[in-house]
Amino acid sequence: AEYLRDKLLIRILAHTGCRISEALSIKPSDIDFEQGMITIKHLKAGTKLRCPSCNTRLSRKAKYCPGCGGKVEEALAEEASHQRVRSIPVDEETLDMLRNYIEQGGARNGNLFGINRSRAWQIVHELAGKVGLSDLIHPESGKIHGVSPHRLRDAFAIHAVKVDDSGDSLRMLQEQLGHKSFDTTARYRKVAGEELKDWYKKLWEN
Repeated sequence: AEYLRDKLLIRILAHTGCRISEALSIKPSDIDFEQGMITIKHLKAGTKLRCPSCNTRLSRKAKYCPGCGGKVEEALAEEASHQRVRSIPVDEETLDMLRNYIEQGGARNGNLFGINRSRAWQIVHELAGKVGLSDLIHPESGKIHGVSPHRLRDAFAIHAVKVDDSGDSLRMLQEQLGHKSFDTTARYRKVAGEELKDWYKKLWEN
């Protein structure tokens, strides 16, 4: 990256594991330089489906209501959104880059980066191509896709699991990534290596 903003965007994504939407919403006031922490705000929006007869919550595939037992002809949809807030640690080098960026006049419009999601994706994709990173193949679907901001989040998580895959460390990773469910975090452990193969080999060593 030639520009400090782009370097910082890559650094934040790769060294904190935050979502691209979270990175783009960071304001200078969210950064605690003394404590070395960033407050992350994550707004999650979605649609809730309810039974028109008894107002019981429905799954998207529900044909019968689990509350009243009636057949669901047309569910009531309501838009729901909630904001989750968490504070995550940041390493010293990233904090120094943040200080430098803000002192040089970055974050003029209030947000740290001042770009939209599409532009951020483009920056990551272009820089990945610039350093020769090839497209990725999804191991389950076989689909080919470029290096995206979310792949940097994945890389952070896999790196963390490779360094320490204990239960306590996975709980810390869950907090860092902002996963509501521990099962979501635990999936990275499977990706991180060949533990099962090593375990199986050890069964027959003696």
